[in-house]
Amino acid sequence: MDLKNFQRALQQIAEARGITPEVIIETLEAALATAYKKDYGQKGQKVKAKFNPVSGDAQFWQLKLVVDESMLYTEEEIEQLKEQKIVPNEDFIPHKEGSAFASGSGETKEEAPKKVVFNPEKHIMIDEAKKEKPDIKLGEELEIPLVSKQDYGRIAAQTAKQVILQKIREAEKDTISKEYKSKEGEIISGIVQRIEGNVVLVDIGKTLGVLNREEQIPGEFYKQGQRLKFYILKVDETPKGSVVLLSRAYPKLVSRLFELEVPEIASGIVVIKSIAREPGYRTKIAVASTEEKIDPIGSCVGQRGTRIMAVINELGGEKIDVILWQEDPQKYIASALSPAKVSEVQIEDKSTAIVLVAEDQLSLAIGKDGRNVRLAAQLTGWKIDIKPAGPAAEKEAASAESSGEPKEEKTEEAEEQKSEEAPKE
Repeated sequence: MDLKNFQRALQQIAEARGITPEVIIETLEAALATAYKKDYGQKGQKVKAKFNPVSGDAQFWQLKLVVDESMLYTEEEIEQLKEQKIVPNEDFIPHKEGSAFASGSGETKEEAPKKVVFNPEKHIMIDEAKKEKPDIKLGEELEIPLVSKQDYGRIAAQTAKQVILQKIREAEKDTISKEYKSKEGEIISGIVQRIEGNVVLVDIGKTLGVLNREEQIPGEFYKQGQRLKFYILKVDETPKGSVVLLSRAYPKLVSRLFELEVPEIASGIVVIKSIAREPGYRTKIAVASTEEKIDPIGSCVGQRGTRIMAVINELGGEKIDVILWQEDPQKYIASALSPAKVSEVQIEDKSTAIVLVAEDQLSLAIGKDGRNVRLAAQLTGWKIDIKPAGPAAEKEAASAESSGEPKEEKTEEAEEQKSEEAPKE
């Protein structure tokens, strides 16, 4: 095995996989230690390797754990464990908290200390260890130099290769997890790679993102090779590795798209105060400006609507209403019901507002399937009760009194009727 050529090959792998040089060197050292033990080591040995990336040379040590009598099982304890069909530890693995040795009568004793079965290839008594290193302590590992080797057999080389591939896969998964964890809450451009049932797999660079059914825009169809923007919801850790969960339906996808298209939002001059969305149908966003001279709505819409149209096109034609955020709840609620024109807003209590609209604006204020008023309520945080204003309202109230029906119920019936008659958006 030519270590220098091996080093160059690993550097190429590092560049291709996006892994740091330090991880590559650690991988090489683990592989060399495995190969050394395979060809030149003894059973039970723990070998450590140190690789010099400049010279291509490698040094090897045998590691032995420093122990004393209190850290070793006695013959009686070993026999007791064997009777209970428990294999005594040969490696230094502490007992789990709360574990205990069981006596022959079934009673439990106090928690056992951390103990191992002495193995001369793995352990060394502290008196012997201090002869090599006077300041060494119990529980530490003594490094005993081994003769360096340059040539390895086919089996050892194959074993080293398997170690390298495994370590690289682990490092790659860890790198992907850390990279996309830091990008949670951001948007990313991806290409639809394939569709498996209701799940869309998206190529987002170093890995595949997963777009589940519930995170897709209703009515949106996906085809292989299609490039779209996605919101990174989170990174899930599974036994098979990290899974990047994407979304096209999350409300913040819209705000992130506006950040890309509107420099004033990206710089903080215009702020998105609130957002309400029904994916595939309509979105309402409330914006405000931190500078008096800047028009927040005009900034979001852009010249001839170029900015907002870019966002709408990315969302497949989803309608977007840009609302001016205002501290006055009456003005804010009136704006939120856009495109309907509101006659009056009456504040009932801290959470409810009655909105009066002209009869010809009633269906527009409610929206198809109640969508417009529902989004306005989500946007403002107020419960909105829409009622007709003017002569129609007085006539309705008089009719309710003469029939003995509550006014509120009559109004709800009118709202349902108007909602059904509302024009398609």
